[in-house]
Amino acid sequence: MSDSLQTITLGGGCFWCTEAVFVDVKGVLDVESGYCNGHVVRPSYEQVCTGNTGHNEVVKLVFDPAQITVREILEIFFVVHDATTLNRQGNDRGTQYRSGIYYSDPAHETVAKDLIREINDSGVYSVPVVTEVLALANYSSAEDYHQDFFENNPGQGYCLAVAAPKVEKFRKTFARLVKG
Repeated sequence: MSDSLQTITLGGGCFWCTEAVFVDVKGVLDVESGYCNGHVVRPSYEQVCTGNTGHNEVVKLVFDPAQITVREILEIFFVVHDATTLNRQGNDRGTQYRSGIYYSDPAHETVAKDLIREINDSGVYSVPVVTEVLALANYSSAEDYHQDFFENNPGQGYCLAVAAPKVEKFRKTFARLVKG
C-alpha cells in the first residue's frame, strides 16, 4: 500500500448511491457520506434537504493512488451519474444534489477540469457537463444512519430502484476496478 493516501470528495446526487458504487472500487479504502461547500457549520440532514444551507450531499473517498488513479475515480463518477443536469439527479432535485468534484489536492483540480473538457469535446452528450470543480470547504460527515446505507438497507425501495442499478452499471463498465 502507498504511504501517501489521497482524498477526493464527490457530489453525484444522493450520497447513498454514490457511496454504494465507490465502496466497491478497488483502491478506494474508505468512503464517508457527508456534506460540503455550504455556509452552515455541521448542518443536519434535515437542514441540507431544505436546499438553504448551500451544502452538497457528497462522499469523501480515501484512496491509494498506487492502486487507482484520480482520473479512474472520476471516469467512474462520470459514468454512474448524470453530470449534465443542474441541481438534479433523477427525481432528486435541489442544490444539495448538484454534480461536484471537491478537491484538497490542486493536482486533482487539473485532472478534473481536463477530463470535463475531454468529455465536452467528445460530443458524447448533447449538452455540456455542469459539474462544479471547487476546493473542498466546510466538510462534515453525515449522520451515522447514512453511512453504509446501501449495504445496511439493500431491500429499501430507493436502494433497489436507484442505487442498485448504478452499482450494476459500475460493475459492468469497470469490471477491472471492482474489488475482489
